[in-house]
Amino acid sequence: MTAAVISTMLFAGPAHADPPVSGTGEDGAWSIETVEGGYKITLQLTEPLPVRDAIPELAVDGTSLGPAVESPDGTTLTITTSDPKASAAASVNVAWNGEVPSEAAPTARTAPEPVPPQQKKPGNPPPIDPAAPGRYTVVHDEYNLGDTAITLAGLGGRQAEIRAKVYLPKEATGRLPLVVFQHGRHSACYNPVTRQTSNSTWPCPAEQQPILSFTGYDGPADVLASHGYAVVSVSANGVNAADNPFSEDRGALARGEVVMRHLDLLADATKGTGDGKLVELFKKRLDMDDIGLMGHSRGGEGVVKAALLNAGRPKPYGIKAVLPLAPTDFARATLPNIPMSVFLPYCDGDVSNQQGQHFYDDSLYAFEKDKAFRSSLMIMGTNHNFFNTEWTPGVAIAPASDDWGNRNDPVCGSTAAPGRLTPAEQYAVGTAYIAGFFRLVQGEEHKLLPLFDGSGAIPASAGRAVVHTVAQAEADKRLDVAPFTSPSSSFTVSGAATGVICAGMMDRSPQSGLPTCATRLTTSQAPSWTPATYAGNVTATPVLRFAWTDTTGEVSVPLPTRSRNVNGYDALTFRAALDENATGNVDLAVTVVDGRGTIDTVLVSSVSDALTPFPGTASPLPKTWLRTVRVPMSSIDKVNLRDVREVRITGASPTGGVYLGDLAFSDVRVGKAELDKLPQVSLQGLTVPEGDGPGVATMTLTLSERSKKPVTVNVQSIVSGTVPVITALAQQVVIPVGAKSATFQVPIVGNTTPATAAQSYQVVASVPTNATIGGGFTRLIVTDDDAL
Repeated sequence: MTAAVISTMLFAGPAHADPPVSGTGEDGAWSIETVEGGYKITLQLTEPLPVRDAIPELAVDGTSLGPAVESPDGTTLTITTSDPKASAAASVNVAWNGEVPSEAAPTARTAPEPVPPQQKKPGNPPPIDPAAPGRYTVVHDEYNLGDTAITLAGLGGRQAEIRAKVYLPKEATGRLPLVVFQHGRHSACYNPVTRQTSNSTWPCPAEQQPILSFTGYDGPADVLASHGYAVVSVSANGVNAADNPFSEDRGALARGEVVMRHLDLLADATKGTGDGKLVELFKKRLDMDDIGLMGHSRGGEGVVKAALLNAGRPKPYGIKAVLPLAPTDFARATLPNIPMSVFLPYCDGDVSNQQGQHFYDDSLYAFEKDKAFRSSLMIMGTNHNFFNTEWTPGVAIAPASDDWGNRNDPVCGSTAAPGRLTPAEQYAVGTAYIAGFFRLVQGEEHKLLPLFDGSGAIPASAGRAVVHTVAQAEADKRLDVAPFTSPSSSFTVSGAATGVICAGMMDRSPQSGLPTCATRLTTSQAPSWTPATYAGNVTATPVLRFAWTDTTGEVSVPLPTRSRNVNGYDALTFRAALDENATGNVDLAVTVVDGRGTIDTVLVSSVSDALTPFPGTASPLPKTWLRTVRVPMSSIDKVNLRDVREVRITGASPTGGVYLGDLAFSDVRVGKAELDKLPQVSLQGLTVPEGDGPGVATMTLTLSERSKKPVTVNVQSIVSGTVPVITALAQQVVIPVGAKSATFQVPIVGNTTPATAAQSYQVVASVPTNATIGGGFTRLIVTDDDAL
C-alpha cells in the first residue's frame, strides 16, 4: 500500500452461483444472493424506514457494511458487497451511524471514577440574557410561491417549494439585518385523519398535506425579531422527499440552492421588484449585506453549502454568520473566515455520532490568516428533534417522536431521565443560544461573547442546562503554541510518559502515516474522528495522545524568541479529553516558565471540567469530545508575561491518559466574515475507457483564482459494486502557489471481460486549506472497451 492510495481488497466471490440465503428479523425479511464478484443483500422492511437525517446502512450479524440504497418508498434497502461476511449471514438489520440500535452493547471501556466536586463551575451569566424579548412588536406572516417553484440541480432537476414563515419587527425602521432558518430532514407529508406520514412523493399525494417543519422555530425567531431582525424560516419538504435517492450528496447542494433562491427573491423584493407579496413585506426593509444562516440537521449542512455557493458568486450577499444545529457533515467541507458556531445535542438519537463536529475541527487551521472566530457547543440532555416544535410530540400538529431510541438508557432514555431536559427546557436553551449567536455576531452585542468563547457562561434563560463550549480565536488574536496536528520538534515528551500524534479511527487513513485515535470507541462515541460518508478515509482531527505512569511525565513546548510576549492575550487555552483507556481520577498541571526561571502552575481541575467523564455506559454514550481548558492570564501572574519561555503540561495524577489539541494563547473576539476572499476549488468530471489491464485516470482540480498560498485538497474516490474497475483512492493534492489547477490519478483495474454498460464512480473533494469547496462532487465514468 502506497502512502497516497488505499486499495480495496476485492473478494473474488464463489465459483458458482450459490442459492440465495434468506431469513426474517426484527426489521423485516432479508435475502442474500450471489452476484458477480460478491453478494447483493436486500432487506424488505416491515414498515417504511423512519425519516432521519442520518444515512441508513445495512448490517450483517451486527456489523455495518456501509450505506445502503433506499427505495423511493422507503420500504427496501439494498447493498452490493464483496465482504465475505455476507456468505454466512445469520441476520440482516438496519444500522445507523455504524451501529444496529437494538444491538448496541455496553462498551468495554472502564469509566473513570467520578472526580470530586473541585471541577470548574459554569461561569457567571452574561450581563444580558440572549432570550430576553426586545422592544419591538413581532409580526408573523408567510409567503408561498408554490410547491414546484424551484428546479434544483442538486436533485437532478426535480422541483421543490418556495415557502417561508416571516417574522418582522413592527415598529423598526430602516434596513433590517436578516436571519434565514432552514429545517432538516423530516417526513414531508401526512394525512391529518389517519396520522400516516410519507416522504416519497412531492407535492404531497392526495389526502395528505405538508408537514410545516419550517414553523417550528418561533422561539428564537420571535426573540430576534423583537430585537430588530427580519427572520425568514424556509421550507424544504421537496428536498426531503427526494434527497436520498436522487442526489449525489444527500441533498446538501439542493438545500443550499433553496436558501440562495430565497435570498435572491428577498433581494429583489427589497428593491421593489418580483413577487407582489414579497414586495409588500420587504420593500426597502432588508440589509442584504447583513445576513445570518441557521440550519438544523441536514439543513445545517445545507446552510454551510449556501454560504459556499454565495462566496462563489461574482457579487455575493453579505453572509456574516453561520450556525449549523445538530448538523450532518457527509463530505467534510470547511468554513473558514466566517463566524460559525456548531451546536451538538448530547442525546442526539438521529445524528448520533455528532459528525457536525467536523465543521469545527476541519476549519481550525484551514486558512492561516483566518479573520473570524468559531465555536462548538455540546448541549447536555438535548436530543435531535426538540429544537423544533413541529418535531416534538405534544406540541407538533403532525406526528412527531423522540429520536432517542433506547428507552432504557439511564442518561438519555426519556425526558424523565435525570440527564435529559424536558422538551420545554430544550426549546428554551435552543432559543437562548440561537438568538444569542446572531445577536453577538450581527448585532455586535459583545456582552454575549462568554456564551461562545469557552469561558463557560450560561444564561439564566437556559435554566438547568449544562453547555460545554470550545472556541478558537481569529488568527490575529491568537498565538498557536502547539496545534499538535503533526509530529514536530516544537514539543517534547519526557519522563515516565508517551506521546504520539494520532488521527481518525479504525485505521481508516493509513495514507496520513499517523496511528489511529479512539482505539476502543465506536464511531458514535468519537465525534472528532467518526468517518464521514463521502470522505471516510480522509484524515480526521490529529491530536496528541499523551499518557503517563508517574508525575514526571511531561509535554514541554518552548516559545520562539519572536513569540515570547503574551501579555496582550486573555488566556492560555487548549482542548483536552480523557483517553478511553484511562482509569481513576485524572488531572494535569499546566506550568508557564519565564526568562528568569519563575514558574506558575495551575491544575486543570481547578479551571476546567475537561477531564471529567461524560455520562453513559452503552454506545453511543459516553462521548469522547475535546473540551476547553482555559487558563486566564490572571491565574499565571507570577511570571513575566512579556518573556514567557516555555509551557509545560504535566501529569498531576499518579497515572493517566488524555488527548490534547490546539495549545494557544488567545483573545477571542468575533472577527469578521471574508469567506468570499478565498479561492474555491472544484473537481472536474472525466470519462475514460477501461483498458485491458492496470492503468490510471488522470483527473483535475481547478481553482476559481490563483492563490498566494499553496492549496491542499483531500480527494476520495468511492468504490461501489462487487467488481469495480477502479481502486479506492484517498490522497492529498497540492495546488502550487500561482497555479490554477493540479491533477491526480485514480488507479483503474481494467479487464478483458465484456460489459453492457459503463461504470460510474463518485469522486469527492474535502477538507481544503487556503481555499474552500466549490464543486466538491463529480463522476469518474469508465466505459467498457471489450467487445460483447
